[in-house]
Parts: sequence; structure tokens; C-alpha cells
Amino acid sequence: MATVHFSNEQKDVVAADGANLRLKALENGIDIYKIYGKLMNCGGYGQCGTCLVEIVEGAENLSPRTPAEVSRLKRKPDTYRLACQVLVNGEVTVKTKPA
Repeated sequence: MATVHFSNEQKDVVAADGANLRLKALENGIDIYKIYGKLMNCGGYGQCGTCLVEIVEGAENLSPRTPAEVSRLKRKPDTYRLACQVLVNGEVTVKTKPA
């Protein structure tokens, strides 16, 4: 079990190893989408890029970037990830709705 700390919301969420970051956020009332994303997200398939988050700490405890992330995040910092593509395997601190 791991704890995901959402820094903007000051909320900690317990996640089983291998849990999907987007699903854990949504299950616990964490709003990861900006206005456009709320209306036009792909439902977690890595196609739209609207579930963008910044990993503040614990990036080593996450799954590697998927091909969808490599494609969508070419011009973003390495700390940016698509929540729908991330599997949590340890303690991590996440900033929702970066820049």
C-alpha cells in the first residue's frame, strides 16, 4: 500500500500497489481536470492529455512513461505525466492542474 499526497488539495489517498492514479483521484473526489477536460476527456485512454499532473516527489515509485505519454508530452517537463497512464507503486506527491 502506498500514500498518494495531492499537494494542491492537501489530501492523502491510500492506493494499492499498481493502482491507476487517475482512478484513485476520481474515486476520492480529487478534481484533476480543468474546464475543457471536464467536458472533453477521453475517459482514461491516454488520447486527450487533459489529465495532466506534475509529480513533485516520488517519480521513481511510478510506472515508466507509456508510448501515449511520450507522444503527448514531448514538449512538457519530465515531471509531467498523464494520470490515466500512471500506475502507483509507492509514496508519491502529485500537483493537479499544473500550468
